[in-house]
Formats: sequence, C-alpha cells, structure tokens
Amino acid sequence: MSISAGSLLLAIESYAPGRFEPTALGLLLLVVSALLAFAAIRRLQCEASVFVNLCLILSALWAGQGVIMVLMGQGAIGRDEQSTRLALAPGLVAFAPACLLLCFVGLVKGPALLAAMSGAVAFALSHRIALLYAGPSAAPGFGSSGVAASYLVVALVGLYYGAGRIAHYLSRGALGLPGTAGSNKQGARGGEAAGRRKRVPGDANETAVAGYAACALAASVLGCRALGITAQLSGGQVPWLGAAFALQLLVSVLSFRSNDALGGVFFAFASLVSSGAGLQLGLWAWHSGGVVDGSVSLLPPPAPVVLAVLFLVASLAAADRSLAEVAVGLVLAASCVAVASDSSGFLGVASLRAAVAVFLAALAFFFVRLFNLAGGRHRLPEGQGLLTRALFRIGFRPDLFTGADDSAAPVLGYSRYTDAESLGHACNALAAFGMTLAAPADAAAGPLSTLVLPWVVVAGGLLQFAAGAISFSRGKTLESTAFVFYSLMWLIWGVTRYAGLAAAGERGFDLSAGVICFMVLNLFVALGTVFLSKMWFASALCFELIMVSFLLEALGALPRRYDEAVTVIFGLVSCYCFVASLSAQTLHRFALPAGKPWMQLGGPAGAAHASCPHLPSRKASSVQQIAEIMKNGGTCGVPTDTVYVLVAACNRPEAVRKAYRSKKQAEHRPMSLWISGTRQLEPVRHLFSPLLWGLMEAAWPSSVSLVIKRGEWVDSLGMGDAASLIGTPDSIAVRYPDCTVTTQLIDLVGPIAVTSANPTGEADTTHHNQVYAKLGAQVDGVLCDGPSPENIASTVVDCTKIEEGALKFFRVGLVPKSKVLTMFEEVRARLQPAPRGGFTNVGFDYDEEEEEKDREVRNQDSNPGVAGSQEDGSSEVA
Repeated sequence: MSISAGSLLLAIESYAPGRFEPTALGLLLLVVSALLAFAAIRRLQCEASVFVNLCLILSALWAGQGVIMVLMGQGAIGRDEQSTRLALAPGLVAFAPACLLLCFVGLVKGPALLAAMSGAVAFALSHRIALLYAGPSAAPGFGSSGVAASYLVVALVGLYYGAGRIAHYLSRGALGLPGTAGSNKQGARGGEAAGRRKRVPGDANETAVAGYAACALAASVLGCRALGITAQLSGGQVPWLGAAFALQLLVSVLSFRSNDALGGVFFAFASLVSSGAGLQLGLWAWHSGGVVDGSVSLLPPPAPVVLAVLFLVASLAAADRSLAEVAVGLVLAASCVAVASDSSGFLGVASLRAAVAVFLAALAFFFVRLFNLAGGRHRLPEGQGLLTRALFRIGFRPDLFTGADDSAAPVLGYSRYTDAESLGHACNALAAFGMTLAAPADAAAGPLSTLVLPWVVVAGGLLQFAAGAISFSRGKTLESTAFVFYSLMWLIWGVTRYAGLAAAGERGFDLSAGVICFMVLNLFVALGTVFLSKMWFASALCFELIMVSFLLEALGALPRRYDEAVTVIFGLVSCYCFVASLSAQTLHRFALPAGKPWMQLGGPAGAAHASCPHLPSRKASSVQQIAEIMKNGGTCGVPTDTVYVLVAACNRPEAVRKAYRSKKQAEHRPMSLWISGTRQLEPVRHLFSPLLWGLMEAAWPSSVSLVIKRGEWVDSLGMGDAASLIGTPDSIAVRYPDCTVTTQLIDLVGPIAVTSANPTGEADTTHHNQVYAKLGAQVDGVLCDGPSPENIASTVVDCTKIEEGALKFFRVGLVPKSKVLTMFEEVRARLQPAPRGGFTNVGFDYDEEEEEKDREVRNQDSNPGVAGSQEDGSSEVA
C-alpha cells in the first residue's frame, strides 16, 4: 500500500506539474520511504527476497528524491532545468537498471505482480531521464505522460496486491485474490516459495541485494560525471550519497542480524566511501556556492589506503563463499586506492573513473545475487566453494573456511545478531589512521583542509557505536562498553578538533578536564581487559596513549610527531584485532591468536565455567550434545515455556539423585516428571482412568502440571530406587511442556526428572547465564535460549481424586483456573454417554468404571483377536 501511495503522488505530479509544492511532496515521499523500509524489515526471514529488496530500493529512491524536493522548495537547489538535471539524473540512472533487473527476476521466478511493479517503476524512471534530457525542441508532454502512466500502473497493481493481502489476513487464509500471497497454500511466500531447496547458507542475507544497489547508487553520482551524463558535480547530488549511506548502514546491521558477519563488515566499509564522498562534496559545494569544479586541493590521510587493505582482507575472507563477491570487494579496494592517489580525494579524476567500474561491478553482482536468492532449480555461478576444493587438492583440510566451533556460543548472552567485534576494531583503525598526518582545522582553512571527518566521526563514532550496540545485545558487557566509550571519544574529539568548533586559543582547562575523565574511564576498561585477552588489553592500553595526545593537544603542549606515532601504533594494533576477530569467525585452523587473559576469574565467569558447555538452543547439534550429557548421567539446565529448570534422565538414577541433592530441604521440594507426549505413557495407558487420560490429552502441551497417583506405571520409567526422589510417596506431578526445544530433548533421552534451576528459597532462574551462577558444579551443561518467555510458574492441578469429579489447585500460574476447569468439563461431557430417552436424575453419579467394562465387552465381541493387546504391550518408555 505504501508503494501505491508513493506512486500515486508521483503520477499526479507528472499529470499536473506544479500541483504540489516541492517541500510538501518531498516530505510525503520521505514518510512513504520510512514506511517502505519498515515493511521490508518486517518481511525479513520470510523468503520474500524480491519484495524485500523492491521495498528497500524504492525507499532509498524516494528518500533521495524527497530530500531533493525539500531542498528545492527551500531554495537550496535551483528549480531551473540544469539544476534539476544535475540533481536527479544520478539517482535515476542507478535505480532504473536495478528495477529492470528486479522485473526480469520476478518474471522468471515470480511473483509476477512484483515483477509488474518493478518493471513499471523502471519505465517511469526511464521516461523521467528522457524528460530531463529532452531539450526545448521536444514535443509538449514528452516523457511526463509516460512517467504518469507508469506510476499509475504501479499504484493500481499495488492496490490489487494490498487488497489481496488484507483479504487473506482478515479471512485467516480463507480468501485471497489470484496472484497474491493468500491465493495459495504456501503462505506469505507467494510465488517465491517454489524451489527453495536450492538455496545455500550464504543466501540467508536477503538484504545484501539492496546493499549492492546502494553501492551502485553511490558510484553513479561520481560515475555520471566521469561519463559526461552530468556536466559537473553539484550539491544537489549529495542526497543520493546520503541515501546510499543510510541504506548501506541499514543493510550492514541487518547482515549482522542475518548471521552474515562478512556482509555486515563489507557494507559498513562501503558506507564509509559513500559518507566520505558525500561529506566532501556537500561541504565544498556549500563553500563554493553549490557547484564543484573538481579542482579541490586536499591532503588525503592514510585512511583510504587502510580502508583498501581492510576491503582486501574482508574480500579474501569471503573467497570460498563467492568469488564474485571477492571481485566486487577488490573493485571497491581499488577505488579507495584511487581516492588516496589523487590530491582532490573523492572528487579527483582517478576516483571518478574508478566509480564507473564500481557501478558496473555492483550492478552485475546485484543481478547474480538476486537471481540466486529467488530460488528455483537454476542458479548463476558465483564461484562458491572453488577455493576450498582447489586447496583440498594440494593438501589443505576441507573445513579451512569453516567458522570456529564456539564463535557464536552465547556464554554471556543470546542475541539474534552475530558478533560485530571485527567491525569495532576496524573503525578504531580507520579513525586512528584518519588522524595521522592531519593538522587540526583552524578558522582560516576550515574543515575542508583535511579529509578527517569521514574517518573519525563516521567510522570512529557512528559505525563503532553500532558495533557496540550489537555487542551489547550479545551480552558482551566489557566489549560493548569499550566500543561505545571509544565511539563517544572519537565523535566528540573529532568534531571539536577537526571541524573547527574549538580554535587553538579556546582550548584549556575545561577541555582538559573532560579528556582526563575519559582517561580515567579507559583505565577501568583496561583493567577489565586483563581478564579478557591480551589482544584487548593491548588495544585499551594503546587507546590510553591516544587520549594522552588529546590531553597534550588541549593543553597546547603536544610534542612534535607524538600524535603521528601513537595513531600509527594504535592503528596497527586495531588492524591486528580486526584480522584476528574476522579470522575467528571465518577460519577454522588459521585464526590469529587473541592471547589468553593475564588473569582468570574464579566462580561462574572463570576457568571452571569452561568445563560446563553453554550451547545455543537453535542448533540441533546443541540439543543432541545436551542429550548425550544426560545419557551419560549428567544434569543440565534447559529452557522451558516458563523458566529455566534443572533436568536429569529418569533412566539414569544417579543423575536423578544428583539433581535431587542440588536442592536444600529437598524433601519439601519434590521433583516432577516431564514427558514429550502422551505416547510415552501409551504402554501403561490401561493403568490410567479414561477421564484422567482425556484431561491429559486436552490440557497438554501447556504449562499445566497434573498431579496424579503413584502406581505401577512409575516402574516402567526405569528409575529404580531413585523413583522415590520424584514426587511424594503418594503422587507425582507430570507435565508435557509447550516448548519445542524441551520436547525434542525429551524425545532423545526419554522422560526426565525436573526441579527448579535455583537453590531453595531463591527467585526463579529466568536466563541461561544464571543457571551456572546459581548451581555451579551441580550442572554439567546449559542449553542457552536467552531470557525466559514467561516469568510465571506453571499451574499445578491435583488430579488424585479426579474419578470422584473433584479437581484441586496447588498453584495457579500461567494457565488460569477457569481454563483448566473448562477443559475438564468438556472431557467429562465427551466421555459421558448421551441419554437414550426420558430424563436423567442428576442425583445419580455416572459410573465410568461400569461403562468402561461394557465398552471392553463390545470391543471383544467385534474384535475377539485383539483382546488384551494393551496388557501384552511393552512397558518400556522410549
């Protein structure tokens, strides 16, 4: 619907030019752009690659176009024909072929409706380009009618698609229009659901396609000038570079969310190129009156060369995943070298020519990745696995490019994001080398005397803050604190020193006091890294030297060359940290060492913690490993549909006794029995009453525990003398949890004995990080699933007198009492036969036992060969 709204606005504007004020139209396009970005993010992980990338591309297109309209309305950009051409042409040239490629992939692999919208947008952009270059001799209405008609088609198709989705949602899948996602039984995937068996692990990052489109957009601004499509560079082209930077930064974060660390690092580096070009172009256009002639003379710091090296390292790390991705990375690395080789920086002739190569490479890989993401039997070659096979032939192991086994182990926390530590170290390296050979800006030279701001403010500040936020989401307290702390320091000092906010004469005690506070805080960070690794300790110590240079600069006592020396040292250390962190995520045998910590902590975070594996619950191999620990007599902490619990296999009596002894006053805290389905009790079903069995099937799976009488059925679990430790002498609480991970574990080991994962009298355990901290050596493994979904205990129902029609509640938890009673009445009504005539005296109780005997007699009369089959069945519970 947002696509339809934006298209309808542009169609009306094309049919009646001047109907909207440019500022109003621009603001409306920005609102629609934000809605499209939100819709794309919400549709992630739904295997809707064409839809997601179409929304992101249109979001960037209309965001850039909206900012240009706002600037036109405010008079910052002229409304004449030449100014409009210079401002709009680069973005239209970039997005027209991208939308055309989206249309082609949609036609080949579906869905057709999205292909129609993409094609119509491509035709609208093409007509708009023709209108910009039509000249005064063109016929009236040339181009504008084509733009309006194309956008009208997009609006109508979008309305049809949206109506189908709304009908599908409101009818809960019963209704749907043909061609929409609700018109088939494949769910929201629509036409893209076919052929998903051919997808490979690298295809999980669906937003990478839009990231390459953003690379093409940024390159288009400079490439159009090199090819003569635009006569000159102007300040009106800066919004396109800003849109490219925003989209690349968003794709970088979403790549980390998609467990694609290489993609996240790559697009973060690409966003630096876009921001650097945008800052230089915008600031120079502002100082020179809106037009840049390319004769800017600036002293580029070593940061572009360092960025080229980082691009090279990241590309080589992705060599086994895709050789085509390596080619794009190498082209971007070459463009960074071109920036450093020209005194005009991003606006030099070498950079403009390199942008053409980046545009072609990004657009080519955009098509390859999109085509492969769409699924199907046919895939375009990317060179996946070629390097591994070549190295295997000369004697290397085939798992060379396999990530380390514990690279994503959530010891401290669980997050949907992969580790972004490599990005944080790379940002430190770029910020440090960005300051090397860079003199502070003074009032005369202004901020354009150097190219420091993109590296110190954007890389050291914004991108490193994003890396710190991702580390915080993974529970890495010290690492996230360091990254956020460093980002604030780079941001504050970079703007103060290199943007001309504080001249040399204005620096003194006030600025020095702030730097001293940061230095004290960094000492605490360095103290914490003593317990982390030698690599982190060296990084924190070198950053202290950087802040000493800040302090000496604030006091006006900076020795000559000291600034250059400490920035080079810190930059080299950060580069090593980047390579070590990235190799730990991508290489199995050749990861660079990070160094063991200088000191080990005792307790849950110390060396003893390593003997207790903490495994992510989303991996089937982790559940199997926990099952093996339990089969060998171990006790483990596992997540449930409520809180974390300590479990032991019932057929391992020594494990049950170990779990029992973990509780103080255990005789007052009876253990319960958990199963993964009533099928595990099927061999002893004849020992339960039909009413109790019916209540089990109605109430489970859920967070309801049913307390039932002890009987012969307990002996079938193989607990031996440990059976007396579960429940009370008269009853046992049985539960079938509504948790996929827990039930899968029970399927592997059989019924389990369960107790709370906390000492007696303490609060419930609501995070896997608390299990080992509370129980210590009593637990042999932890299955990590992050915070508990509910912080409420289960509902415990007394069913010992259920045959008498009485239910009692020991505890009312997540499931309310009324719901359990309703289920009980429904089961009892279902088992009670309907009256044959006349009236039933409610004063007489229904005899369920007599009815059961009559039912057995009827079964024997109809099937005499199967009488007593239940009694003859195996009593062993799998």
